[in-house]
Amino acid sequence: MRTIRTSRGTSIPLDNDLLAVIEALYHDVTVQLDLDRSFDDMMKEIRGLVDQMTDAERAEYLVESLFLNTVTYENERLGALIRKLPHE
Repeated sequence: MRTIRTSRGTSIPLDNDLLAVIEALYHDVTVQLDLDRSFDDMMKEIRGLVDQMTDAERAEYLVESLFLNTVTYENERLGALIRKLPHE
């Protein structure tokens, strides 16, 4: 299995596990910078990872990302609807 690396050297296997990529980004950017990271810090790291992927790998991770974002969006909408319901 092919792997890519963060700028800090963390190895990420490319097995279509979007959560592994997100966890590596969180650890290597957010935690390592003691929560003092910027939009640019995160985008630079994401672009560095994406640049290491083939076109086919990027397409697979885009599909995974869209799926995860769709589910998250649906859950947020449902949560907002439930909060509007009268409570007993």
